[in-house]
Amino acid sequence: MTGERPTPKDGPARVRLPVRQLLVVLGLVATAYAAALLIWGDSPRTSLAQLGWASGVQAASLCLLNYGLRGLRWRFWMVQHGRHFGLWQGLRLYLAGYAFTPTPGNVGEAVRGLMLAHQPLGARQSLVIFGAERLADLLCLLLLCLPVAGWAWTQGLLQKAPLWLMVGLAAGLIAAGIVLGLAFRFRLALRRRLGWLQDAWACLRVRPWRWFALTLAAWAAQGIAVWLICRALGASPGVLTATGFYAVAMVAGALSALPAGLGGTEVVLTGLLVAHGTVAGNALAITVLTRLLTLWLAVALGLLALLYSAAIARDIRLR
Repeated sequence: MTGERPTPKDGPARVRLPVRQLLVVLGLVATAYAAALLIWGDSPRTSLAQLGWASGVQAASLCLLNYGLRGLRWRFWMVQHGRHFGLWQGLRLYLAGYAFTPTPGNVGEAVRGLMLAHQPLGARQSLVIFGAERLADLLCLLLLCLPVAGWAWTQGLLQKAPLWLMVGLAAGLIAAGIVLGLAFRFRLALRRRLGWLQDAWACLRVRPWRWFALTLAAWAAQGIAVWLICRALGASPGVLTATGFYAVAMVAGALSALPAGLGGTEVVLTGLLVAHGTVAGNALAITVLTRLLTLWLAVALGLLALLYSAAIARDIRLR
């Protein structure tokens, strides 16, 4: 019939690579980091010199171990959804998703399954695996936060906290209770709208010790990397305390819902280091180096893996 528009053919889901947005975010963050170091700390070159090659390589290797362990976890969950990859291909496809990490709540990483050129996941399946990743990460990060709670109690920080902070914490707990009560009251409606989250919980019930061990080991490795940076720059937190500081900062950054927790993670980590007795300039330098290795190294590797997968391996499709 004349005048009708042709129906587009169904094809694999494609994702537009936000190169300009990533470059803008990277440029702004690099400028902010450099300015903060120049104003309140040492120069970027001095901070890198303090870190040294040995500590830097060790810390970077532990961060790479984090990415690899979480990549294995993703590959196992993809197998549950009928997607089988070789070891290196699975890790490369997982790394490609890190290109989208600078998004609010890291939700951009949910496109990993949608980008596959052959048999891409549906939107719901991608959300299910993304939800399982975030729930597993949150659980293990909260466990790693426990040493900080013990440290804060022994140092009397909770007892010395100002009234406004205690009132804010109480208000937050009350608000959380109200939200949980409303969620329970309207649980049936939430299940209909957020059914993928329920499926994510079901995904976690399959061989739970495997994903738990991989996730805990991954975040512990990155926590040890933070401890190596602290030690190289003259800070004195122990391994468990430094790991706990990083875990608390990561949870705070996630709760802020800012892209990759930018701003919130840095402020919390710097504040905890200063509260532990680290000089403000050193604390800021530690935070910047930590974020370069634990966040921006992943984004850089993700961009390389994404471009390789799209242009050479051709197992990812982009618009």
